[in-house]
Order: sequence, then structure tokens, then C-alpha cells
Amino acid sequence: MQPIGGIDRSLPQLIYQQLREEIINGRILPGTKLRETLLADSLKVSRIPLREAIPMLEAEGFVTSQPRRGAVVNQLTRRDVDELYAVRGALEPLAAELAAARVGSDGAHLLRELRAAIDRERTAVATGDDADIASESSDVHLSVVLLADNNLLTRMMRQISGRARWLTRLTSPRDSHSALDDHELLFAAIERGDGAEARRISADHIASGRRNSLEMIGDTLPEQA
Repeated sequence: MQPIGGIDRSLPQLIYQQLREEIINGRILPGTKLRETLLADSLKVSRIPLREAIPMLEAEGFVTSQPRRGAVVNQLTRRDVDELYAVRGALEPLAAELAAARVGSDGAHLLRELRAAIDRERTAVATGDDADIASESSDVHLSVVLLADNNLLTRMMRQISGRARWLTRLTSPRDSHSALDDHELLFAAIERGDGAEARRISADHIASGRRNSLEMIGDTLPEQA
């Protein structure tokens, strides 16, 4: 891992962000114990900010702190996948509908970030890099949420966006071209201010993602922790 001890920013936040990336991208595997001494040496930081970063990872569902074992990276379960898609299926269609309504009243300039995110996703799909596909796809979904301009919804989605990206990275070999096509359809509906169609496309996209994810990795996941 890249040493970050000399960077003049919030060390706990930086440690959290780096460990989060390592977990999402599979460089720290499920079941791994986060050993404070080794991590502190690797990152060139003291153990105090490291201990402050661990609860941030735990709040997002990446690790679990266990008595006398410390923090251990979680293993995704079928229940995790079901719960994640249930929440996304409730929140993301709402975000799409709100985004379409906002574009209709505030103008097409609000679409720039979403358009840029989809273009980056297209580049990632062309290169076939699973980590990049997961990252850029996640940015598309987050861009829709930000476009909706609902502070509570944004906070709720940020809480689960990391786990969504983690799962997307594990299932990136599924048809990423189809997911990209869905995002283009969603963009078109939002651009023309069609909230009902944006909601429908988003809901169908989430349902398809759940189905494909369970078909791809469901048999490899424990039922629950």
C-alpha cells in the first residue's frame, strides 16, 4: 500500500479511503484480519488514526470488529446481496424520478456530470478492466442521486454506494454492455424530464442487476454470516 503518513490531510479519512479501495478492489480479501502493527508500518502512520479509521469501514459494512480479534474484512452473503438490492430498488428509482423533475425545471446543464460519468463508464467497458467498470458504474449511479438534489437521499445512498461498488466489481464479468445501455436509456429519460420512465428504467436495471449477480456468484456465497 502507498504510504500516506506525510500527506497533510485528515489521516483517519485517508486511511479509511485507502483501505476501502483495497477491499473493494480485492487486494484485501474477505476474512483478512486488519493487523494494526502491519498496517501502520505499511502506511507510515501511527496506530491512533488507524483505529479511528476502522469504525468508518465498519459503518459501511466492510469490516466487523470482533473481541480479541480486532477488525476482520467481511464476506458478502446472499442476505447482504438481497438487502443491498432491496434498498437500492427503493431509493434509486426515486432518485431517477427526482433527477428528471429537476432537469425539467432547472435546465439541461445539470446533466453534464451524469453524461461525463457515462462516457467514462463506456471507456472502462471498452478496456475490460473490472475495477474501472465497477468504479465508473458506481459514479453513474451516484451522479443520478446528486442530480436529484435531495440531501437525505444522498446521505443514504453514500452509505451503501461502497458495498454496491464492491459487489459490482465481483460481478463485472456479467454483461457490462447491457448495463451501459441501461444507463444511456436512463440518461435519455432524465434529459427529457420523463420522471415515470426514468423511475421504470432504474427499477428494471436494479432488478436485472440483482438477478444477474445472484446467478453469477450466488452459489459461492454463504446464506448469511
